[in-house]
Amino acid sequence: MSEKTYLMIKPDGVERGLIGEIISRFENKSLKLCGMKMMLIPTRLAEKHYDVHKDKDFFPALIEFITSGPVVAMVWEGRNAIEIARKICGATSPDKAEIGTIRGDFVNSISANIIHSSDSAENAEREIKLFFSDDEIIRYNKKLSVFFN
Repeated sequence: MSEKTYLMIKPDGVERGLIGEIISRFENKSLKLCGMKMMLIPTRLAEKHYDVHKDKDFFPALIEFITSGPVVAMVWEGRNAIEIARKICGATSPDKAEIGTIRGDFVNSISANIIHSSDSAENAEREIKLFFSDDEIIRYNKKLSVFFN
């Protein structure tokens, strides 16, 4: 079953020049990029995005970090896209992230962990709507798609 997921390369990943490397990993797993934009996240949007963490001690630092520089917001589509994307990203904690995953290969800190990936279909839908309007998301032509799968 094809589904969409939301991914975001965080300011540390952008600053380190890892955008191309990260995008390649998802393309290599036959996921399709449906939307992408580089942006500075306004504080209000960051607070909505991370609303689930608003009562935690690290919330102010999280908001400060995610608004500290440009991010690359993306929508990806494919069969089991959410699960595949989370495997490609690796565990949030760098000590638990396996080598070969984005975090396992590039991350040393839990607070600056390069990438965000939706953890469920509900959150993917919510996050996509926060960052993208419908007309910013590409819908692939079914006839054309047979050449890429």
